[in-house]
Amino acid sequence: MKSYSYVARDLSGLRKEGFREAVCSNDVLAYLREQEFTPVSVNEVSVGVKQTWRIHQRKRIKSSDMSAIFWQLRTMVEGGIALTTALESISEDMENLQLKHILQQVLEKVNKGETLSDSISKFPKVFNRLSCAIILAGETGGSLPVALQRLAEYFDNRDKLAKKVKAAMAYPCFVFTFIALIVIFIMTFIVPRFTVIFEQLGGDLPAFTKAFMWFYDGLRYNVVYIIGSVLLLIIFGVVIFRTKKGHYLFSRIVLGLPLVGKIFSQSFVAVFCRTMSTLIASGVSVLEVFDILAAMSNNDIIKGAMVRTRERIVAGLNISLSLSESGFFPNMVAKMVQVGEESGSLAKVLDRTANYYERKVDSTITTVLSLLEPMMIVTVGAIVLVVVIAMYLPIFSMTKM
Repeated sequence: MKSYSYVARDLSGLRKEGFREAVCSNDVLAYLREQEFTPVSVNEVSVGVKQTWRIHQRKRIKSSDMSAIFWQLRTMVEGGIALTTALESISEDMENLQLKHILQQVLEKVNKGETLSDSISKFPKVFNRLSCAIILAGETGGSLPVALQRLAEYFDNRDKLAKKVKAAMAYPCFVFTFIALIVIFIMTFIVPRFTVIFEQLGGDLPAFTKAFMWFYDGLRYNVVYIIGSVLLLIIFGVVIFRTKKGHYLFSRIVLGLPLVGKIFSQSFVAVFCRTMSTLIASGVSVLEVFDILAAMSNNDIIKGAMVRTRERIVAGLNISLSLSESGFFPNMVAKMVQVGEESGSLAKVLDRTANYYERKVDSTITTVLSLLEPMMIVTVGAIVLVVVIAMYLPIFSMTKM
């Protein structure tokens, strides 16, 4: 199979550009005629262009991209524009080439008579089970614009929450990197100069300076072994992580980390409530909801809680009692679900619960950042203080003598 780029015009004279894989250029021409396009040019993609195309194909698709697609689809379909015309218009304006290529393939399937839910289900890495289930429910109930709006809002909220969690994780990484760079700078440029001064002065060094120099010499002469040991530990950790028990242990460690584990737990609870609210409001069955939710997390602890909750629902328990017995969800979530079940407004209650836990995530992130800032200042100050005392103590001792 070769890759071809084509330029064509539709019945109204609009210019169409794209890529297609085919055995020869005649197959591309036949495809364009099937789509009632007038071919302008068909060229085989060169190696350089093909590599660029593959680079663009590997570009990660973000939640913001999915939100934009569903918002545009909802607006156009609700405005009376045909689904095929809406997909064609969106794919033409799409900057992400991978997503553009997928939307063009979805358009082809819809033109052949397939439903939108069946068409997007062929691309599970882009359109997950949640998207397919909600769109299928919308098509079945004759409320596709409403389903598209729910999906757009869902991906929009998911994108906002993900950005908040990433911001919280980025700051500690910056702090530790900054401290490591300070230590490397001091050990590389500051301490060696004082070492030369101490050798020239001679005499017995104070105990604090001796301990510091012993630590410095240990780092300097064993740096290769230290780096090698760290690399071996990383490799060992990766190997262990790929095993079933190792992955489970890692999942438990992540959720047990101070503050960081709390952010992960609260963010998943927010995503859980938002997703469940969206699916139930769209008419998706409860059992299918928990199948979708279990596939949304790679954490074994969370996934196990989803599976246990589903099993208890199948056994005849209600949702709130099943959640409380799963061993993961806070009591508040179970209580709110119970209220929703008894009042018949489960989707609305879950939506409000999601808003509450998103605010809790914001509060926890603010707390983490407010703690890290003074900790960073104290740590950097302590490192500098230790170095200053260790380096200048011998000079002060000689001045007294």
